[in-house]
Amino acid sequence: MQRFARTFRENPSLSKLLIVFTVSGGSLVAYSEATKPHDSNNLGDLTEANNQKKRVVVLGTGWAGTSFLKNLKDPSYDVQVISPRNYFAFTPLLPSVTCGTVEGRSIVEPIRNIIRKKNVDMCYSEAECIKIDAKNKKVYCRSNLNGKEEFAVDYDYLVIAIGARVNTFNIPGVEENTFFLKEVEDAQRIRRTVIDCFEKASLPYLTDEERKRILHFVIVGGGPTGVEFAAQLHDFVSEDVVRLYPKVKDFVKITLVEATDHILNMFDKRITAFAEEKFGRDGIDVKTGSMVVKVSDKEISTKDVKSGDITSTPYGMVVWSTGIGTRPVVTNFMKEIGQGHRRVLATDEWLRVEGSDTVYALGDTATINQRKVMEDIAVIFQKADKDNSGTLTKKEFQEVLNDICERYPQVEIYLKNNQISGLVDLLKEAKGDDVKESVEVDIEEFKSALSKVDSQMKNLPATAQVASQQGVYLADCFNRMEKCEKDPEGPIRFRGEGRHRFRPFRYKHLGQFAPLGGEQTAAQLPGDWVSIGHSTQWLWYSVYASKQVSWRTRALVVTDWTRRFLFGRDSSQI
Repeated sequence: MQRFARTFRENPSLSKLLIVFTVSGGSLVAYSEATKPHDSNNLGDLTEANNQKKRVVVLGTGWAGTSFLKNLKDPSYDVQVISPRNYFAFTPLLPSVTCGTVEGRSIVEPIRNIIRKKNVDMCYSEAECIKIDAKNKKVYCRSNLNGKEEFAVDYDYLVIAIGARVNTFNIPGVEENTFFLKEVEDAQRIRRTVIDCFEKASLPYLTDEERKRILHFVIVGGGPTGVEFAAQLHDFVSEDVVRLYPKVKDFVKITLVEATDHILNMFDKRITAFAEEKFGRDGIDVKTGSMVVKVSDKEISTKDVKSGDITSTPYGMVVWSTGIGTRPVVTNFMKEIGQGHRRVLATDEWLRVEGSDTVYALGDTATINQRKVMEDIAVIFQKADKDNSGTLTKKEFQEVLNDICERYPQVEIYLKNNQISGLVDLLKEAKGDDVKESVEVDIEEFKSALSKVDSQMKNLPATAQVASQQGVYLADCFNRMEKCEKDPEGPIRFRGEGRHRFRPFRYKHLGQFAPLGGEQTAAQLPGDWVSIGHSTQWLWYSVYASKQVSWRTRALVVTDWTRRFLFGRDSSQI
C-alpha cells in the first residue's frame, strides 16, 4: 500500500486520482485519467505554445485568489501566483484557533497543493507585491525570504486579491499594544498570550489586584469575529480554566467594547437581542456606545458616545477586531490610475478596476462602484423607445426590463421589494392608483417612476463569502473569454452598441453564522429565516466542515473538534 501511494506521489504526470466521498449515501466514486508523457521532440512546440499564452498574475492566496485559481480551467493561460504566504487559510475558524479548539495547521492548505492539481500552467512565488505599474503592465515584488531581492513580473491580466489590512483609525497605542485577528499567525500569537496570562496570574507573589488586571481580556469590536472570540474565550474559561487554573478562575473578566448601540448589528434584531442577553448571563461585560480613544501598555481608555465621559480601565490583553483599511501598495496604485480621492479601490460590475481594463480586483481589496440608474436614465429611455416616438409603451418597457434589471441590480431589488411586475405597477407606485392599463409615458414621467430605485444600492460586506463568489465569477469569465468575445451574453450596452461580454457579478447571500458559546450558535439564512440554539451549532459544524478547501483540512478540523469534546482544549504554549 505504501509503495502504491509513493508511486502516485512521485509521478503525478502519469495519473490523476480523484476520490469523492458522498457521506450521506456512503458511496465512493473514483476517477482516474492517464496522461501521456511529453515527447522530447515536442519540447520546442510546447515552448512556443507557452509563449503564446496570456500571462495572468494573481496577487494573494486568500479567499478571492484561491477561489479564482481553483475554478480557472482554460489551459490557454499562463498563471503566476504571488503572495507572501504560501497557503490558503480558512479564516472563519481563526477564533477557534485562539483558544486551542482547533489547531492552526488544521485550517491551512499549501497553495502548491491546490495549483499542482490544475490542468493550467500555474507557478507560485513567495513574495510581496510592492508596486503595480498598470501603464507598462508590470508588478514589482520583493522576496519574502532572506535577502529580500526585488524582481518584476509582466502580465496581460492582473488579478489583485491581497485583501485588506487592519484599520486602527490612528488611535494612539492600538498598533503597539493590541492584538489583531486577521491571519493564522495572529490567532497563534493570541493563543500563546492567553496561556501566558493565566500562567503569569498563577505566580505566588502577585497581589489580587495584579491578577485581576492580568486576567482582564478586552475585545474591541462587536462584529462576528469579536463576538465569536469572546464566546470562545468564555468557553475556555468555564470548561478548561476551572480545571487547569482553579486558583485564578475567579479573577477572569471578559469585556466586549462596541461603538454602536448593539453588537452584531448586521444581523437580525432577534439574534442581536439573544446574543446580548446570553453574554449578560455568561458574565461577559458588553459595553455598547463606547469608543476607544487610547491604549497604553496597561490601560485602555474609552469614551461614552452619549455623555462624552472618558474611562480608563486596566487590562491584561486587548484584541482589536474592528475595521479594515486599504494596503499601501493598493493606495499607491489608486493614485496612479486617478482614484487617489477614494478610500477603497473601485471596480465596475465586472470586477474590472476603473481606469485600467486589464486589471481586476476582488474581495476586501476593492468595492464595486455600481452605476446609478438616474445617471443613465436618458439613454435607457432612448434604447427602450424603439419607434422614437418620445413616449414609452408598456410593451417597449417590458422588452427591455430584463436587461435593465441585469445591468442595474438595484432595479430588480426595488421591483421585488415593492411587488412590481411592469410599467403600470411602477407608475402606480409613483403616481397612485389612477393609471390606465394602456399607459404611455414620456421621459419626465419615466424619471419620476424610477427616482427611488437607487436608494436600494448597498456596498457588499467584506466577508469570505463575497470574496469566494467573486473568485468563482471571474474564473468563469476567464474560462469563457474567447467564446463570449464572439457571442456576448451580457445585457444591452445602454451607452453604446451591442451587448456586454458577460453578465455583471451578482452576489448571492447564503446566510451567516454567529457562534455564541456554550454549544449555541445563531444563524440568519436566506428568506429571513433565523435559527438560534444547539441544533444550529451542529449546522455550523456541518457547513464549516463541508466548506474546507480539501479533504485533508476537513479531516483535520473534524478531528480537532472530536479531540476537544473528548479531552478538552490544548493549553500548551507551543
